[in-house]
Amino acid sequence: MLRWTIAVLLAANSLYFAWTQGHLAAIGFPPTSEPREPQRLTQQIAPENVRLLNGPRGAEPPTAPAPAPESAVPAHPPVAAAPAAVEAPPPTAPAALAATPAAATPAAANEPRACWQASGFSPEQAELLRAELRLLGLGGGDWQLTETRSPGRWIVYMGRYDSAEQASRKKAELRAMGVEFRDVNTNGLAPGIALGTFSSEEAASEGLQLAERRNVRTARVVQERAESLSYSLRLPAIGETVRARIEALGPAMAGRSLQRCN
Repeated sequence: MLRWTIAVLLAANSLYFAWTQGHLAAIGFPPTSEPREPQRLTQQIAPENVRLLNGPRGAEPPTAPAPAPESAVPAHPPVAAAPAAVEAPPPTAPAALAATPAAATPAAANEPRACWQASGFSPEQAELLRAELRLLGLGGGDWQLTETRSPGRWIVYMGRYDSAEQASRKKAELRAMGVEFRDVNTNGLAPGIALGTFSSEEAASEGLQLAERRNVRTARVVQERAESLSYSLRLPAIGETVRARIEALGPAMAGRSLQRCN
């Protein structure tokens, strides 16, 4: 029985192989997917446009554009209207001033030069001023921004008094005791009296102890001024044209005017 089964399988495989190879086409059993079937050639779409990307040069068939029918070509093609030229508005005076370098005109280059300066700029104002000076076309050697650091200030303080008359009576008492003093006009402390001015809180505390040894009982240590940082602008040699442009910078100058250098 096993022999018959093997023989049937071999025969079936042989028949299938013969069918797929087209050997049974003569008796009316062609394969359903014949790779050499001529009908495949009729199913190609524009085979003349197929070319090998890695083929030899010159292998591409020359292609010529199909001529357009005469009826499709208009006798008088329409002429496209040229776009109207749009004139840009002239720049405003501040924009033109910022875009023009300071030393661009010969008149500005031939002007007599002098040293000008301004001081009291905060760090934020100095940063804005630095950017505006660069936009004017001034080089690093044409201007200088110098940092000035003011230390804090402490005092041995008496007050704040309710009236100038009360402050005057306290001053008379201090004169009678031989204690030196000065008026304090700082906001929040005036009217008041300072028995000494010091650069540190520790030094002011020692001054307070000295005042207490001289029978001063109502004094205390307060900070009259906090540490501050400011910048000074110096323009060693500029003409009148450049000076006018710098003073017209507005917020960058923070309302300050240039003064002749000392």
